[in-house]
Amino acid sequence: MNASTGAGGGAAVRPKAITGVSADSFAPESGARTIWRRFARHRLAVAGLIVTALLILTAILAPYLTPHSPYAVTASFSAAPSADHWLGTDPVGRDVLSRLIAASRVSLLVGFSTVALYMTFGTLVGLISGYAGGWLDSAVMRITDMFMAFPFLMVILVVVSALGAGLSTLIWVLALFSWPAVARLVRSSVLSIKRLDYVRAGVALGLGTPRILFGHILPNALGPIIVNATFGVASAIVSEAGLSFLGMGVQPPTASWGNMLTDAQSLTVLTEQPWLWVPAGSMLLVTVLAINFVGDGLRDALDPKQ
Repeated sequence: MNASTGAGGGAAVRPKAITGVSADSFAPESGARTIWRRFARHRLAVAGLIVTALLILTAILAPYLTPHSPYAVTASFSAAPSADHWLGTDPVGRDVLSRLIAASRVSLLVGFSTVALYMTFGTLVGLISGYAGGWLDSAVMRITDMFMAFPFLMVILVVVSALGAGLSTLIWVLALFSWPAVARLVRSSVLSIKRLDYVRAGVALGLGTPRILFGHILPNALGPIIVNATFGVASAIVSEAGLSFLGMGVQPPTASWGNMLTDAQSLTVLTEQPWLWVPAGSMLLVTVLAINFVGDGLRDALDPKQ
């Protein structure tokens, strides 16, 4: 019998070599690459990321980008846009464009610093509370309920009035009343993660509590934390603008988008001098939208159901 024939006399089927396919084609895609691919599908999120990056770069390079000193007073009061002052001047005679660029540092600093503070504290509280359980968990949750029951804006106004308005005061006060929501979010994630087999295996192997919390539980709870942080930055920027508009936030001569909008309290300014409020309002709108779009994209990219 010919070697090429089978037992039934038919020709044996020989496997054909697969060409054009390498071993790398079957390698699993890395987690970071998968997340970026999902994020890139969200065009508004990508646009928001680009705008946010440009805003951060503008804030970093603000001293080199301002055409005039943001604090320099000229003889042109509330002057319309011109070749010397592209966005005009404010009622004191300061260049609006220079103050707009300088204000990006303050507004972004408030947003990111506030979120960094309350995210760190809220995450620690949520990790410990959810993992420990029992009376400690119950006590911590009652404290968070108490903080969340306070009328947010009214309490901040009272505290700022008592401590004095200022940049550092504003950051700490906003962080003080923002951590409970993060603590509850992290706690709910920890309650579900700590029941998984790999966490129980770590406990059985005698791993220490800090290693289990920060090495095994926290990395698997980062998705909701990151998404919440992006929305928190936008919320903190809006809160700073609102408080500064009311005169309870960043104080002049330091420029922020909020206190630049203070000039818009007059009907005459609103109708006849739009350069005093449209630039600051537009920057505030664009920044908040961009950061929220990034948050939407991250929420979709980190969703395990995708």
